Amino acid sequence: MSSVLSNKATKLFLILGGFFICNALVAEMIGVKIFSLEKVFGYESMNWTIFGVKDLGFNLTAGVLLWPVVFIMTDVINEYFGKKGVQFLSYLTAGLIVFAFMIIFMAIALPPNDWWNSISGLNNDQSLSLSNMNLAFQKIFGQGLWIIVGSLVAFLVGQLIDVYVFQKIKQKTGEGKIWLRATGSTLVSQFIDSFVVLFIAFYIGADWELVRVLAIGIVNYIYKFSVAIVLTPAIYLAHHLIDSYLGANLASQLKEEALLK
Repeated sequence: MSSVLSNKATKLFLILGGFFICNALVAEMIGVKIFSLEKVFGYESMNWTIFGVKDLGFNLTAGVLLWPVVFIMTDVINEYFGKKGVQFLSYLTAGLIVFAFMIIFMAIALPPNDWWNSISGLNNDQSLSLSNMNLAFQKIFGQGLWIIVGSLVAFLVGQLIDVYVFQKIKQKTGEGKIWLRATGSTLVSQFIDSFVVLFIAFYIGADWELVRVLAIGIVNYIYKFSVAIVLTPAIYLAHHLIDSYLGANLASQLKEEALLK
């Protein structure tokens, strides 16, 4: 074990992979909550109308807090460990997400303890009481099957497209223009991701009209597009920190090998 951890490249892959998997899992778990981005900044909803669908605003799942980080991690891992490294982590993450939901649904099916199910809240504060804790548990963790399927398919498709676009841009630009391959690949993959998840989860799974799926997908992509641009400097910071940790020679070697993988 000591010999494995003494290898800087291996240790870096474990750290990046662990952070990648953790962010994806947490994003899936908290994605059940919908929040208003406008209200976060103290504004009323935008109330846009797109394709005839009214009252659209930035009503987003809480998972969007972490998915941009996942795609940044994708580009960083791609830079140093190539498409095979990203594909390995993507398939592993998808499998772990499926495993996590299997365990969650098993937990939901367990009969609740009577005392716990009627718990009165924290410190006996009646304002925090819940009459049915088990129902609350089911509502929070029991995401619909089509939402889970849509999210997983969108994640895998987005990852594979991100890897492909990233590698193609890097082959043409070389080591320069990090912003182009990192942000460009994210913008393309997030565009696909925004519509795939809605199409599967709500067009197939909930009989939404196609125009509503497209309209909400556009709003979601506007947010993701903006975040990808804003987070571009984070890519450079990540490269600086990793290059400093690895050293110039090892960093250069990993980047050259990544293009061949």
